[in-house]
Amino acid sequence: MSGLVEFMNGVWGRALRIVLGIAIVAYAVIGLEGIAAIVVAVVGLVPILMGIWGRCLIELVYRPARSAN
Repeated sequence: MSGLVEFMNGVWGRALRIVLGIAIVAYAVIGLEGIAAIVVAVVGLVPILMGIWGRCLIELVYRPARSAN
């Protein structure tokens, strides 16, 4: 899991999150109507903002287990 977090915090992971977020927002604006469009657009903003911020949401939730040494 730490490899995924490391990738997502890198340049390519951040770019991927921003692009996917833009795609989700575009889908909401073009393909949906009403409350569904608003909800999906807000959900699409999360990866965009996290990509700009530079931290992966998985990193904030995932805490690796520490050894008992």
